[in-house]
Amino acid sequence: MTDTIVAIITALQESAISVLRLSGSDSIEIADRLFSRNLKEVESHSVSYGHIIDPVTKDTVDEVLVSVFKAPRTYTKEDVVEISCHGGILVTKKILALCLSEGARMARNGEYTQRAFLNGRIDLSQAESVMELIQAPNEFAAELAISGVQGNVKKLIDPLLEELIQIIANIEVNIDYPEYDDVKVMTEDIILPASKKFLKGLNKILVESKSGRILKEGVKTVILGKPNVGKSSILNVLLDEDKAIVTDIAGTTRDLVEGWIRLENVALHLVDTAGLRDTGDKIEQIGIEKSRAALETAELVIIVFDASQERDQEDLDLLEATKNKERIIVYNKIDLKETNEEGIYVSALNQDVDALVDEINQRYAEHKIALTQPTLSNQRQIASVQMSYLAMERAIEALEFGMELDLVIIDLNEAYTELASVIKLRKDINILDEIFARFCLGK
Repeated sequence: MTDTIVAIITALQESAISVLRLSGSDSIEIADRLFSRNLKEVESHSVSYGHIIDPVTKDTVDEVLVSVFKAPRTYTKEDVVEISCHGGILVTKKILALCLSEGARMARNGEYTQRAFLNGRIDLSQAESVMELIQAPNEFAAELAISGVQGNVKKLIDPLLEELIQIIANIEVNIDYPEYDDVKVMTEDIILPASKKFLKGLNKILVESKSGRILKEGVKTVILGKPNVGKSSILNVLLDEDKAIVTDIAGTTRDLVEGWIRLENVALHLVDTAGLRDTGDKIEQIGIEKSRAALETAELVIIVFDASQERDQEDLDLLEATKNKERIIVYNKIDLKETNEEGIYVSALNQDVDALVDEINQRYAEHKIALTQPTLSNQRQIASVQMSYLAMERAIEALEFGMELDLVIIDLNEAYTELASVIKLRKDINILDEIFARFCLGK
């Protein structure tokens, strides 16, 4: 943490520009020794034009712009210098080598964000959101990550931590000064109602986190149906590309074909399957086994029937196999024959799947609220809230049973630690410090 670090923060390839970033107490000094102009006296958050000069050979390496950001108003809360050079691989590596020769060391993966966290600029949830933004698989995930980077997870968790620390403080006072309050009255009038209110708040977060997870990860959607009902055609229309092979030969789909699509209210992780029929074809049978495995983990099933054909036993078997799943029944080839069966009507041949898209959007409309308010979507964070919920449930049960408060406090402390770990490292969580920090100055 005392080293000055450097890294190329743009892709190392031929491009218009490349950027190198120095961070640490010697950043400005190192850059100054390589730059053709004096950087020590420039103002923070300023850009200077000049050249990088090899201090040994005195050769000009490149024409650059150097941006100087002085602590603490920087990403890492340290002095930061960014060198924007031409995007050639050779020149970029040359400038990196010069920075290293002047005393910087190579930054480790994620070290800039790690320093931002350790220096107190961001909390743990914000650090995780930075990576989630980089790895976002769809626009919904990116919007949720931006919300996390802006500190909205902390805004969600902090009020609950405040509620819980007040409960714990009341109990700690009673344990140390039992003569101050009647334990039974304090439990029934203050601690138990406050604990139930806290539990309700945790439950709200967990319920709404489902929406955040759905938006972030997408809904795993399996398309099922007999051969030649148009499963692959529907997939191709939804994805607006020829992702799956479409022929009139039964069993063309031998493996799972996957793709992503963002609709108005939800993203779908679409999986076209080989169906569930019995077959003597060993290769097709492998695909069918994969279909069964995909169905097990599917969150939404689109069952496709041929509108021009009567339903048979194989169709009924599909309905039976998916009866406990969230599902949409679709009748394809409506251009060939109309049907009065209950379901969604489409024509993949005519690229008309609007009715299916509208139905999916309607089913998941409520989840889009996660984009307008603080919501958890990170699995680690959700797991921590779940553990806090379980600990508080045990505490409430103990309170209702009339258990001694010095035993109840164990579960309450665990509930606090689990919830605080959403935004802090466990080693940094000190409940007594949190209590005493609320005392007025001089007490």
